[in-house]
Amino acid sequence: MCSYIIRKAALAGSAKGANGWMRIDSANIYYDHPFHAPFDHALNIDFVNDADGGRERVAVELSAAAARELIRQIEAALETGEKEHGLEGTSDEAPAYLT
Repeated sequence: MCSYIIRKAALAGSAKGANGWMRIDSANIYYDHPFHAPFDHALNIDFVNDADGGRERVAVELSAAAARELIRQIEAALETGEKEHGLEGTSDEAPAYLT
């Protein structure tokens, strides 16, 4: 049974899809049956640009363990990178070119 429970995150960034680079402004996140990954359930993330109608997307399907490891490594990379670049405590606002 599919739950179709979707969380949405507002983003500012870019992603490379089938047609090259695109701006993304949101991610749809859900834990359900994957389309392609060989798991019964997966954390599925679709990166889209809702402002452009969401016609293109970059999709990721991860095992629960892989998703948790990705979260840990993202947090570590942000912490280390901000320290290394002297950005600790600075604003998280996106640069103007991403808005």
